[in-house]
Amino acid sequence: MTSIEALEWRYACKKFNDQKIIPDEEINILMQSFNLTASSYGLQPVKLLVIQNKRLQSELLPFSMNQPQVAQASHLFLFCTHTNIDKDYINEYFDRIITKRGTPPEVLAGFRSAVLQEFGSKSQIEIDQWAAKQAYLALGNMLTVCALEGIDACPMEGFMPHEYDRILDLKSKNLKSVLLMPVGYRADDDPFAAMVKVRKPLSESVLQIN
Repeated sequence: MTSIEALEWRYACKKFNDQKIIPDEEINILMQSFNLTASSYGLQPVKLLVIQNKRLQSELLPFSMNQPQVAQASHLFLFCTHTNIDKDYINEYFDRIITKRGTPPEVLAGFRSAVLQEFGSKSQIEIDQWAAKQAYLALGNMLTVCALEGIDACPMEGFMPHEYDRILDLKSKNLKSVLLMPVGYRADDDPFAAMVKVRKPLSESVLQIN
């Protein structure tokens, strides 16, 4: 499929074939794609939890508005944000740049200082809101990659983050859940798969300025 054909094929899957499992090599592609997602400052404040455990998926179902995709899916992708975006976290990022690129520390000193100052002036609520926006970037990227790989997905806000956090003990990992995306392969009898995609005409959704 071309990129446009893949995006036409994609839809928010409402019923997965619970007997079909995504191969490990495809899951690896999706994980790498997540890791390559753009993020503000490059700080990567989002962590992806990859869940492949039918018992756990069933346990999470009541806290997911009982949306059956959660239990049916091959895997659950849970997008979580770090709750400890502090001085140590930021310095670790800059140290990683120095190690990976061989950039002299003095070259990064001004940028490092500016980022530390900015985040030092933010409240925890502001940092959480900023991080959540990065989670949406990651989910959007993953939806596209799933389509290109022929994998079905369903982006979800309709779940109870605090219950997911409790069941998965995310607080101890300095994480909080933000978005959910079951992935797998559509069931043959999912009626939504054959529905015509409804979008505004391109002339109404895009404004070109020459």
